Amino acid sequence: MEFELTASMMCANYGNLEQEIRDLEEGGIDSFHIDIMDGRYVPNFAMSLNDMRYIAGATEKPLDVHLMIEHPNNRIRLFLESLRKGDTIYIHPEAEYHPSTTLQYIIDAGMIPGIAVNPGTSVETVMEMLRIVKKILIMSVNPGNAGQMYLPYVGKKITKLLSLKEEMHFEIYWDGACSADKILEFAPKGVKGFVLGTTLLFGRGRPYGETLQAIRDLKF
Repeated sequence: MEFELTASMMCANYGNLEQEIRDLEEGGIDSFHIDIMDGRYVPNFAMSLNDMRYIAGATEKPLDVHLMIEHPNNRIRLFLESLRKGDTIYIHPEAEYHPSTTLQYIIDAGMIPGIAVNPGTSVETVMEMLRIVKKILIMSVNPGNAGQMYLPYVGKKITKLLSLKEEMHFEIYWDGACSADKILEFAPKGVKGFVLGTTLLFGRGRPYGETLQAIRDLKF
């Protein structure tokens, strides 16, 4: 079964970031997930613009940039200037007065537009944006911190989105508390990719290549 695996780089070892990138590439990671937080939209700070630029310059793999910031439209050009065509940028619709305007900037720059949907955000409130984005990042935990517990009611939201994805031409990605059992359950249903953090990938005392291969070898 084909699905994508992306590394949550806020969980990486920053004492040797270049080696982390190399090990993940050699291990077969599909892309790098970059969490940008402003301490306002979410009560935390994570990666910076310069962290994103460094990783963009150190790999040819795609970047998935998750903007957990207020009013991303005010700063979107800073991110667009540092990325390559084909990279993904997710915004949170609640963080912007006119999110479709920000998404159009992303589209015009040749990037892949996406929205991140929080656990407490209903499908109905983002319905019109589903027609213009290519990726939906489903937050299975509240945004802002790694290592949180899965919120089980998110599963019903994913089921609803899966019923719409063919008609509206988007793909669904999972972010937060991603364990092997969640991949086993939701990949066959049509979830396209999974963001891997401390639950499966980082800090496990195991080479990344072994972990990634074990995930791809799961028995569906």
